[in-house]
Amino acid sequence: MVFITAQEILETVHMIRSENLDVRAVTMGISLDDCAERDPRRTAERVYAKIVRRAGRLVAVADELQEKYGVPIVNKRVAVTPIADVAGSHDPAAYVELAHALDAAAEEIGIDFIGGFSALVQKGFTKSDAALIEAIPEAIGATRRVCSSVNVASTRAGINMDAVVRMADVVLAVARRTADDGSIGCAKIVVFCNVPEDNPFMAGALHGSGEPEVSVNVAISGPGVVRNVVVAHPDASLIELADLIKRTTFKITRVGELIAREASGMLDAQMGIIDLSLAPTPAVGDSIAEILQGMGLEQPGAPGTTAALAMLNDAVKKGGTMATSSTGGLSGAFIPVSEDAAMARAAADGALSIEKLEAMTAVCSLGLDMIIVPGDTPRNALAGIIADVMAIGMVNGKSTGARLIPAYGKQVGDWVSLGGLFGEGPVMAVSTSRNDRFVTRGGRIPAPLQGLTN
Repeated sequence: MVFITAQEILETVHMIRSENLDVRAVTMGISLDDCAERDPRRTAERVYAKIVRRAGRLVAVADELQEKYGVPIVNKRVAVTPIADVAGSHDPAAYVELAHALDAAAEEIGIDFIGGFSALVQKGFTKSDAALIEAIPEAIGATRRVCSSVNVASTRAGINMDAVVRMADVVLAVARRTADDGSIGCAKIVVFCNVPEDNPFMAGALHGSGEPEVSVNVAISGPGVVRNVVVAHPDASLIELADLIKRTTFKITRVGELIAREASGMLDAQMGIIDLSLAPTPAVGDSIAEILQGMGLEQPGAPGTTAALAMLNDAVKKGGTMATSSTGGLSGAFIPVSEDAAMARAAADGALSIEKLEAMTAVCSLGLDMIIVPGDTPRNALAGIIADVMAIGMVNGKSTGARLIPAYGKQVGDWVSLGGLFGEGPVMAVSTSRNDRFVTRGGRIPAPLQGLTN
């Protein structure tokens, strides 16, 4: 039994009131393995019914815990079994129908997003995988709450370059379908290497094959809290600063532990993981970039940025691990450009390039996240960027993802507003050097030696 004292909760009151501390998401994972039927329409009906039955009280429970402890719970979400494994169909239309069922269930229970319109193709495609990927543009374009992720690489399998190129085509197709809204549909698609099976964050959440029937995963975020600690100690050495960040994230994680335990009990679900990812929002003060500035960098992108981010990410993980035995998901520091106002400013000022963000990906959580690029970016250029991010995850044995937004009709320097938590940011330049002969060779980049761990 893990005991969390009232004093620990009281210590967080100032963080909540003044420093943007919140529970970023309470995400229920639901297995849909028992919903498959030969008739796709019947499968869709069973999927809808099970989600509504198991997650029908999710919002009410989250609201009750928010009221009880005074901790804001920003998002309530559901993640499901990868849909390519549920439908078992070779017809893309069947997957579009399932996407509508997911969207309807999400609307019925009052959540903001549902994840799991997904496939795992790091080693190759089944016919079901291929059909789901073909369905993504229509499924994402025709729904409001459905999120999609496709795992195209892993440390054990290598990089499926055929899948990388296919996903570049998918992203461009979604950008065109949602052009009137700044190509916002692309914000609901992530391409992964080493996808985590218990991630509570959208758009990459799914309920993996190793998960229980129903689980509750909690993501808690506090960039503003960490920023204020860093700024309050301008003369601290780097090792002292790392210790301060660890102590702070310990307290933050304990809040997540409390919410996860109570929510899982109230929802008759297994407690899953606590994801302590410092995930920024467009709100002033709720920024990873401002933490880096507090460490002494003029802007993200300055020499030393990758080193500072590595220290931050490590301290966050150490503090979280000491606070809970259930750390999981993507725990660390996120660097989504459009969702972090100070990061977006650095990109607009030219201090931060895609290439620098790629280097930062090697030491932080996720990867190239919410990067807006010109709408006329060639398919092979997008594929090359995705492959680079996958290579970082593959070689380093970590989860990496690419969430790229080719803003239809926009050029470098234009400003694109995506709204809400997606924020806004500048269109960033993509290298014009050609890579066609490389990405179109096809096949798989072999797994690295690091994958031979038996």
